[in-house]
Amino acid sequence: MQNIWLAAVNEGLGCGFVGTDLLDDLRTLLGIRAEFTPIGVMPVGRPLADVRSPSLKRGWVPFDEFARWEGWA
Repeated sequence: MQNIWLAAVNEGLGCGFVGTDLLDDLRTLLGIRAEFTPIGVMPVGRPLADVRSPSLKRGWVPFDEFARWEGWA
């Protein structure tokens, strides 16, 4: 899995790993025969372009404007 992940990233692809405890459900969903035990799913694809968060337009917010100490006043 690690080698696939590294090769995908090396080729400029996006990659991730999703595991589950519901192995029978995963086998059914993917049509995997009972003698094989899947360890998870590794989606691989072209990543979306990075988009700047709209919250960056508001600029730096001082800590005291969003942090609260012992109350909400």
